Amino acid sequence: MSATEIAHVTGGTVLTSSGDARATSVTIDSRATKHGALFVALSAARDGHDFVDDSFEAGASIALVEREVASTRRDVALVKVSNTVRALSALAHEARRLMRDVVVVGITGSAGKTATKNLTQAALARTHRVHASPASFNNEAGLPLTLLGAPDDVQVVVAEMGARFEHNIADLAKVAEPQVGVITHIGLAHAGHLGGRDGITRVKGELIEALPASGLAVLNGDCDRSAELATLTSARVLRVGRAGTNDVRTTDITLDADLQPRFTIETPWGTAAVALSVRGEHQVENAAQAAVVALELGAPLDDVILGLGDARGEAQRMELVRTPDGVIVLNDAYNSSPTSAAAAVRSLASLDASGRRIAVLGEMLELGDSAAVEHEAIGALAGAIGIDLVVAVGAYADSIAKGASGTHTDVVTVADPVAASEVLAQEVRSGDAVLVKASRAIGLERVAEELVRAGVRP
Repeated sequence: MSATEIAHVTGGTVLTSSGDARATSVTIDSRATKHGALFVALSAARDGHDFVDDSFEAGASIALVEREVASTRRDVALVKVSNTVRALSALAHEARRLMRDVVVVGITGSAGKTATKNLTQAALARTHRVHASPASFNNEAGLPLTLLGAPDDVQVVVAEMGARFEHNIADLAKVAEPQVGVITHIGLAHAGHLGGRDGITRVKGELIEALPASGLAVLNGDCDRSAELATLTSARVLRVGRAGTNDVRTTDITLDADLQPRFTIETPWGTAAVALSVRGEHQVENAAQAAVVALELGAPLDDVILGLGDARGEAQRMELVRTPDGVIVLNDAYNSSPTSAAAAVRSLASLDASGRRIAVLGEMLELGDSAAVEHEAIGALAGAIGIDLVVAVGAYADSIAKGASGTHTDVVTVADPVAASEVLAQEVRSGDAVLVKASRAIGLERVAEELVRAGVRP
């Protein structure tokens, strides 16, 4: 796309004489700029306008900006717009318009979005040319970059969609125009911004509302909000879960020594045994929803099952390390919510460890008025299922401790990750299993890394 064409799509103005400069890729990171890229200068924590020249030096041919930027280069183009985020969305929507025969799958939910996105990509990969959101590209910048990064021969785009405020999902859906919508679960992630579970249901439901009548909604039928969500669309609805009333059922669920699930999936396309490489019992429903998408798009059941087994986990998401001195470290510190924290604690309890099971639990952010109650509930769960020691970290450590009180679980409360590492250095022994779980901003991943690096006392 030329600078002139970019200006036309975005309503911008070409500031330089190089209106015929062309871009073959799009980036918002000057460090990841490729030759011939369009660099979009976003005004975020680090102002992208400060890195326009760096992007040109790295090979960018065009920069999309909100203000004039001095440059000595004459072989590049600047396109000025009023808002680079909106301009990025406009470019992505134009790219989507040109994807006439491409199916877009939108995935959202309070937990499991990235895992389900990865599983869906894997389930389709053996039979379709599929492109999925990199990492957790799920916001007003990440989703457009996903669409703009799709190869020319793509058949299916799997787009993760996140939300912190009302209308976020609706805005993303206007850009992506999904034909298939997946909602993994309605929990309390971002409840502080979205107004509790009712608000979360409304916002996540924006994806279902955006589906065409010819589309498909894939819902977690075991979630108590699935019936409400199903009323939001005229598209066909398939419910997935363990209950006998679901359209697609998961049964015979077991975990191996590394927490990798084995289960049976019963679908309208047939019944099969599934073996996953990703960890945690909660991945069963994620995989089943991914399977439904792939089967609906024509992938044979055998290929779908093999593809699901190919999916791999990501760093700090149920990442299991067995240290040389005999400690099992379960690093799930990428993020946390009541749903994912409960799943992680249950996974810890399922580990076959000869020593103690220790949970390092930090704050779950953005829970609003529910924060104290939800932290207390995680402490109560740890106590109820027999976790030996909880190291509660940060602002809601006392709430976690309160929840575990009256059980056989020991609790130590600390202020920060450094103090948590000091406790573990004294407590952890060979044979123990240690879970590390918190919202990303808390920084508990350093605790897991230190435990793996330093080892334990004999």
